[in-house]
Amino acid sequence: MTSSTNDMPVATQNDTIAVASPAASPSAVNRVNPKVIQVNLQVHLRKIPLLANLTDDEMARVKADLRLRQYARRDVVLQKGGAGDSLLFLLSGQLQVIDVTEDGRAIGLRMLEPGDFFGEIAVINGTTRSASVVALSPVLVAFLPRPTALHLFSHSPTVANQMLRHLAEKVQRDSEFRALLSINNTSRRIYSFLALLKKNAPGNTEVVENLPTHQDIANMINTSRETVTRALLTLVQQGIVQKDTHRLIIHKPDVLKKLAQGAGQ
Repeated sequence: MTSSTNDMPVATQNDTIAVASPAASPSAVNRVNPKVIQVNLQVHLRKIPLLANLTDDEMARVKADLRLRQYARRDVVLQKGGAGDSLLFLLSGQLQVIDVTEDGRAIGLRMLEPGDFFGEIAVINGTTRSASVVALSPVLVAFLPRPTALHLFSHSPTVANQMLRHLAEKVQRDSEFRALLSINNTSRRIYSFLALLKKNAPGNTEVVENLPTHQDIANMINTSRETVTRALLTLVQQGIVQKDTHRLIIHKPDVLKKLAQGAGQ
């Protein structure tokens, strides 16, 4: 895996950041697929939940200090042990937080979607990064320097409130994930993992958006890609789920929950 660290040239207007076109800055796009960044792409900062309720003055400070970087698929965005000098926002694409075991295996910890922020623990504590972050697709990431991030945490009540809620949810999610990894039955681990990923969608439907690849799921829950493939195929054949390219529609959430709990196995 490689790392790309060139800052993207930006021009700011109102509450947006305009990324210069690849034609205007050939060196900036580096190895990234040029289809990812379109001419005059607008990234709306107000759509990032952590920043959505900033005052105009706070938003102006953020815009002045924010830097954008592009990464290609499998590039390392953050390296474990690196300096915690920025709070990061994922603006487009998909990332995976990973750790590496003593025998060199990469273990996925969680997925990151557009609008998510990360790297907050190292920023708050002034410590090094506790995990690595790798691009699962071409991505656009915004870096907010630590001094600016800390100023927001201490001076913006809306940001502080969201950060507290985020940290509480993170503790709960990490606890649930550790419990999942302790399940001996691999099929139950897969069903439980899907249950953790699912979200409510319009029409009283439960879905898993941006479904990770079978290999990525296998890495995250310590099993094989073939086992994941078989388990998902079983769910599809039984009509419990419907699998699209990057989306899983859960038609029978109660049945999936029972499978995750070991009922009927």
